[in-house]
Amino acid sequence: MMEPAVSLAVCALLFLLWVRVKGLEFVLIHQRWVFVCLFLLPLSLIFDIYYYVRAWVVFKLSSAPRLHEQRVRDIQKQVREWKEQGSKTFMCTGRPGWLTVSLRVGKYKKTHKNIMINLMDILEVDTKKQIVRVEPLVTMGQVTALLTSIGWTLPVLPELDDLTVGGLIMGTGIESSSHKYGLFQHICTAYELVLADGSFVRCTPSENSDLFYAVPWSCGTLGFLVAAEIRIIPAKKYVKLRFEPVQGLEAICAKFTHESQRQENHFVEGLLYSLDEAVIMTGVMTDEVEPGKLNSIGNYYKPWFFKHVENYLKTNREGLEYIPLRHYYHRHTRSIFWELQDIIPFGNNPIFRYLFGWMVPPKISLLKLTQGETLRKLYEQHHVVQDMLVPMKCLQQALHTFQNDIHVYPIWLCPFILPSQPGLVHPKGNEAELYIDIGAYGEPRVKHFEARSCMRQLEKFVRSVHGFQMLYADCYMNREEFWEMFDGSLYHKLREKLGCQDAFPEVYDKICKAARH
Repeated sequence: MMEPAVSLAVCALLFLLWVRVKGLEFVLIHQRWVFVCLFLLPLSLIFDIYYYVRAWVVFKLSSAPRLHEQRVRDIQKQVREWKEQGSKTFMCTGRPGWLTVSLRVGKYKKTHKNIMINLMDILEVDTKKQIVRVEPLVTMGQVTALLTSIGWTLPVLPELDDLTVGGLIMGTGIESSSHKYGLFQHICTAYELVLADGSFVRCTPSENSDLFYAVPWSCGTLGFLVAAEIRIIPAKKYVKLRFEPVQGLEAICAKFTHESQRQENHFVEGLLYSLDEAVIMTGVMTDEVEPGKLNSIGNYYKPWFFKHVENYLKTNREGLEYIPLRHYYHRHTRSIFWELQDIIPFGNNPIFRYLFGWMVPPKISLLKLTQGETLRKLYEQHHVVQDMLVPMKCLQQALHTFQNDIHVYPIWLCPFILPSQPGLVHPKGNEAELYIDIGAYGEPRVKHFEARSCMRQLEKFVRSVHGFQMLYADCYMNREEFWEMFDGSLYHKLREKLGCQDAFPEVYDKICKAARH
C-alpha cells in the first residue's frame, strides 16, 4: 500500500519542481495535459460523486419540494432589497461564470448585483401528466440518471452531463431527436420566474403567454428562472442505431434531409469528416437486442464515439448497433464531442482509456477556471466553438461557407423542427420549418484565420438565410446586426412592461463581444 503512495508523492513533487522552474503559465499553455491528468481529472470525479450522492439523497428524502418555496422567497427578498437600496446596478445570478458550460467569460458578474440562486433539485415527477418539474440548476446528467431508472426520458435531452435546465431554456438546447420535438424550449410546458420587482409569476402557453414565449434565448434578462415543467415520454432500454457512410456533398445533403423528414426515426445525427465524407446515423428506441450487436459505448474503456463512427467511414461499411439509452444520450460526453483530443492528445489511446478513462472527462467548468487569461486569448484566436442554426434547404450552401470561412472538422449535423411561435427565434414564414444545427468545434485550418473577421463573415451568411447563432458562443455582431438576426419585438415589449431596463442588461449587452469589450 505504501509503494503507490510514495510513487505518487514523488511524481507530485517532481511536477511541482518542474512548475517552479518553467512557471505555471508555461505548463498550463504548453503542457496542459499534465495539469489536467494529475489534478483536474481526479477533482472532476470528486465533484461528480458529490453531486450524484446529493441528488439521490435529496430525491429519496423528498426534501426538495419542501425547501423550494423557502428558497424562492429568499430570492424574492434579495431582489426587493436591491430595489430598496436604489437599484444602482443591474442584477444577475450569483453563480460564478466559470461554472457555466459556455466558453465565454462573463465580466458582468464583477459589476452587477449578484442574486444567489441555489436551486439544483428535481422537484417532482408526475407520470400521469407526463411532466417533470425541476429547478434551473438541475443538470442533464441528473435528469437522465433519475428518469431512465424509472422508465421515462425527456423528448429532447441535450448532450453533455453538466448542461443545466436553466441554461438550456435561457439559452437553447438541441439533440438528435429535435427533428421530431424541436429545441429544448419546445418541450417545456411552464416556467416559474421571479421578476424585477420581486414578484413571482408562472407562465404557460395559455397563462402569461407573452412571457412564456419571450423567455427562451433571453439569457436571464427578463427575470430569474426558479422552476420549469418539462414533458417526459416513456423510455426504452436501447437505441437501435444505424451507421451509414455517405460520399459526396450533394448525396450527404440529400440523404440527411430525407432521414430528418422521416418521423419514424427517433434520432438523426450526422458527423461530417470532410466536405464530401460523412456518416449519417439514424436510431429508434427499442427493448430488444439482436445477439452480438450490443455496444455499451458509455463504458470508460470504449473508444471515443466520434472515432468509433469514423471507422465506418474508413472501412466504407454500414453498421447496426444496439446502445443502452443513457449511453446513447451521452455518447459525446467523454470526449466533449472531439474537444478533448486537443487537451489530452493521447486520450483515446487504449492504454490511457483502460487505466484512466474512468475519470474522463474533466469538467468544462474546471478547465475554464484554470485556463488563465493567456490561454483564453489563445483559444479565442486559434479555436472555434460555434453552433449555427440554418434552414435545412440551405445545408449545402452552409457547409461550403463553413469550409471557406473556418475549415473545421469533424462537423456535427443535428436536424430540428422550428415551430412558428412568437419569441426571439422562429421561421421566416408562418409555418414550422426544418432547420439544422451545424456545430463546429476545433482548430480552424483556413489560411490566415483571424477570429473576428472570419466569424463576422460566417455570421453574415447565417443572417442572410434567416438562421441563428447559439448565444453560448462568441458573437461578433454589432447591435443592429444582432436584432436583424433575432426578432426582438415581443422581447422589448416585455422588458418595458416588466420594468427590466433598470434591472437587467439587454441580451445583446450581456453576450456580444462588441458590447463587452
